[in-house]
Amino acid sequence: MTYIQSIVENPWFLSAWAGFAVLGVAIVGYDLVHKNAHLMPLMKLVWLLTVAYSGLIGVAIYWNTGRKQIPDDGLWRRSFRSVAHCYSGCGLGEIIGVMITVGILGWGNLGTGITTFILAFAVGFALTLGPLLQDGVELATALRDTVIAETPSIALMEVVAIGVDLVLAGSANLGDIRFWSSLVVSLTCGLFAAYPVNVLLVHFGVKEGMMDPRMTH
Repeated sequence: MTYIQSIVENPWFLSAWAGFAVLGVAIVGYDLVHKNAHLMPLMKLVWLLTVAYSGLIGVAIYWNTGRKQIPDDGLWRRSFRSVAHCYSGCGLGEIIGVMITVGILGWGNLGTGITTFILAFAVGFALTLGPLLQDGVELATALRDTVIAETPSIALMEVVAIGVDLVLAGSANLGDIRFWSSLVVSLTCGLFAAYPVNVLLVHFGVKEGMMDPRMTH
């Protein structure tokens, strides 16, 4: 753990991560405009946020699962689209949560963890609930489907992400490199932790795994 903490404290680590994230967003943004403009606006946002959080890891996931150029659409691809959708919203909620609780309110680990968990759930739920309501699904049905489909994935993702962040960042504040490095590392850990859950949810039909990008119009 000491070795990992020494890595996240290194300015070069954060600089490299940020550089790859910017490069990744540029690559995916170009591809979304010129080669995959047919994708739904929500999924375009999902992919851009995923790449912004996880850099080239996000690019690899998008390139192999989110483009119309994929050769097929098996379970593993649908599951990655599913977890990316969850990840984009939860990650945004987590970032907002830690910036408010640590940067503005100066709270400790307990208050930060609880608040961040709630905000991550709220934003993650909204990204699923909103489209259902727009499709004309009744509120009660949409809420029930969202809770069933998203709770296992979001819960595991946030327990892992927040836990890793608190362990690595410790008492770091917004002006500390360790704060930002720990945040991006923890988000990516949450992404991979939630992937097996999404495989099971998609396999058993609890989640659809988002639309096949080859069939989106």
